[in-house]
Amino acid sequence: MPASEGHEGIILVADDNEANRELLSALLSAEGYEVVCAANGQEALARVHSGSIDLALLDVVMPRPTGFEVCQAMKSKPETRLIPVILLTSLNSDADRIHGIMCGADDFLNKPVNRQELLARANSLLRLKQFTDELDNAETVLFSLALSIEAKDPYTEGHCDRLSKYSVALGERLGLPPDLRLALRRGGLVHDIGKLSVPESILLKPGPLTPEERKIMEQHTVIGERICAPLRSFRNVLPIIRHHHEKQDGSGYPDGLKGEQIPLTARILQVTDIYDALTTDRPYRKALPLDKAFSIMREEVKRGWWDGSLIDQLELLVRESALQLADVGAKNES
Repeated sequence: MPASEGHEGIILVADDNEANRELLSALLSAEGYEVVCAANGQEALARVHSGSIDLALLDVVMPRPTGFEVCQAMKSKPETRLIPVILLTSLNSDADRIHGIMCGADDFLNKPVNRQELLARANSLLRLKQFTDELDNAETVLFSLALSIEAKDPYTEGHCDRLSKYSVALGERLGLPPDLRLALRRGGLVHDIGKLSVPESILLKPGPLTPEERKIMEQHTVIGERICAPLRSFRNVLPIIRHHHEKQDGSGYPDGLKGEQIPLTARILQVTDIYDALTTDRPYRKALPLDKAFSIMREEVKRGWWDGSLIDQLELLVRESALQLADVGAKNES
């Protein structure tokens, strides 16, 4: 591939052997990549955390820490786990490769490195990184749009962030797997994104909605699902967006689902949404104390609206958190 075509991407080359660093840097620079170097594991981690790295080439036997350890550290942090890692190794045993895979390595290259193989694998992983960056940008746009809805009403400030945190905490308490907890985090932020289609005269109306206005408002769940549907990473978020206004007795919208027909993640978001609404200030009332809020929620369970078992778990979670905060406060004062 001629150097004149050029390539975009910042590649970290980490190797304690200076000759190896210079060779790899020359090969990659000739193809148009920007190359930064590190002479040990500590420098490699500092480079990763201080700049925008698109690909890391890590020598396995580096000192302070090893390439395995640098890779594991990168893959354990949300801000760096999507950076592709190629481990450079002269170790050929299956055990070493399995160890590298367990550390999160995306690929391996044997020393001495073959030029064509290096460039092919680097190019492939950088294309993948570009796709994940584009996906991340799309998600960021959705989150920004969702927050723009919240910003229209001063009484809902921080609602999406609180809802996201409450839902994830309840999901953890119930033992939900990581993919569904991630869906709850995202769902808390974007569940009402369909309200972008609702006129402000309806969205911010202080009094009750007319039947026609209510029909328009109730379409926000379907429209929100449609907005987020193109993102495959949101496949577990779509049921939350569509069904967070369903009710246990089938009187909710948009599909009139009943009981366990309503996805668990949507039911989790429901009860945390109600709790947050009751315990924060509104134009027509002050925030309610915990006892009063949960009393109202249980009355609505009796009407057949919400999942009572989830409300029980949420109350335990909230009260335990309050006790923990009180303990911390007491220790700080002593």
